[in-house]
Amino acid sequence: MLWEPAIHQVRPHVVRIQTPNAQGTGFLTLYNHDSSWCGIATAAHVVAYADMWQLPIKIENDDSTRFLNAGERVIFLDHATDSAVVLFVKGDLQLPQTPIALSPMGDPVSIGSEAGWLGYPNTYAETLCFFAGTVSARDVSQRFYLIDGVAIHGVSGGPVFHWSNSGEVQIVGVMVAYHANLATGSPLPGLSRAQDVSHFHGVIERIKSIDEATAKKKEFEEQSRAQAGTAITSVGGSLSPKEPPSADSTD
Repeated sequence: MLWEPAIHQVRPHVVRIQTPNAQGTGFLTLYNHDSSWCGIATAAHVVAYADMWQLPIKIENDDSTRFLNAGERVIFLDHATDSAVVLFVKGDLQLPQTPIALSPMGDPVSIGSEAGWLGYPNTYAETLCFFAGTVSARDVSQRFYLIDGVAIHGVSGGPVFHWSNSGEVQIVGVMVAYHANLATGSPLPGLSRAQDVSHFHGVIERIKSIDEATAKKKEFEEQSRAQAGTAITSVGGSLSPKEPPSADSTD
């Protein structure tokens, strides 16, 4: 598997997330209609405590940093899938113009497929690292993949991606945990768990609905103002409200 082109494509979308009590990884997953707001996907456990206690969140990459106080973001959490999207005004945060496509929900990754992921491991907290492995199993009911590969603390929230059948890089999940093999009493190599992208698809659809509702509201208000202006003009016959009576009027 030739990973270098995929890494080059995904890397600019990845950010490091820090809170007063946790560190993790995230990645660009959506923009609103005018790209003034962006959504950063991550694992729910990375930001859940900060969300509950209204603590600040720091989001950064190699080029920029964004500090978010409680009133400056909205976090869409799904504890069932350990997935989250942090929505905020993009500001000066340097991110690509278009997010990497999410894999369609009707097209799950096959067992035996290769997957890669990026993240900031605590052992080298400022270094974005690449990991890879083979998809070992898929749990449909709990919406996760088990992958034969390593995930270190700090990598949680990182994007899991693969090459699609059409030759495109797609995000297939978010890294959330590593299950070490403890059968002998000491940790042995285990499996990584990646949640699928179902929560992110849901948030994207929600934001689209809000955008559409906002656009319809704006259109309705503009039509209402136009109609109100027409009504005012017609009250006095041919007299427009912007045209005052002439000086010799006898009215």
